[in-house]
Amino acid sequence: MEINETKNIIIFYDGECGFCNSSVQFVLKHRKHNQIYFATLQSDLAKRVLSNKGVEIKLDTLYYLKNNEVYHKSTAGLRITSELKFPYPLLKILFVVPKFIRDVVYSFIAKRRHNIQNGFCVLPTEEEKELFIS
Repeated sequence: MEINETKNIIIFYDGECGFCNSSVQFVLKHRKHNQIYFATLQSDLAKRVLSNKGVEIKLDTLYYLKNNEVYHKSTAGLRITSELKFPYPLLKILFVVPKFIRDVVYSFIAKRRHNIQNGFCVLPTEEEKELFIS
């Protein structure tokens, strides 16, 4: 499958994190469309795409690529809500909270992500398999 960073939506996540994997499952369950792709931060694709954008990969950070722009931490999480079915897009109201405050909360959770949920492995359906890229 040909991935075009300027046209596709890609969520980059820590593939070794149970909390992160359960979050991916949440997005899969509640997404509005199939144009969202997923790649682990450990993948060659993540290394190539994010380094081309001048991003230093940090495993405790979620990255969201849309329209050739990369967002991270709380901004990535809130932007992802736009890709989900109602009522989740309403969470965008949290953009009124200053980014530095949102990112403090994000970092608090990110530091504890391995304790929130241990290993998590769900086999994707045949339809979902094509959404995972490396």
